[in-house]
Amino acid sequence: MKSLTRQLTFNLPARMEFVNITDQVEGAVSDSGVQEGLCLVNAMHITASVFINDDEPGLHRDYKRWLEELAPHDPKRYEHNRSGEDNGDAHHKRQIMGREVVVAITGGRLDFGPWEQIFYGEFDGRRAKRVLVKIIGE
Repeated sequence: MKSLTRQLTFNLPARMEFVNITDQVEGAVSDSGVQEGLCLVNAMHITASVFINDDEPGLHRDYKRWLEELAPHDPKRYEHNRSGEDNGDAHHKRQIMGREVVVAITGGRLDFGPWEQIFYGEFDGRRAKRVLVKIIGE
């Protein structure tokens, strides 16, 4: 069995942003030499997310508006913020958007459905955060 572990690092200036990381993950799959297997892509911070969807700007704006309606950035609203933080909303947004994705590798490539892309979702930006890419297979 082959495996490869890679870490991606992001330090986004915006409090909430989405970054298409498909090319970086595809590069890791290529570097791994795995032809048949699985690729895990995992946000390593509790205020960030990894998810799969369409790379369409209107959809991303809709997500941002929807997430802000569900969990507005209002430091007085969240008990979590009594600990000195101001990111209670970011924890909720991450919970909604998810922690990780697993994509099949077939013929040495990520096996996506139509329009699928992998995204890093940032909900409490302005500091470095990691994403783990773990590839296993033959």
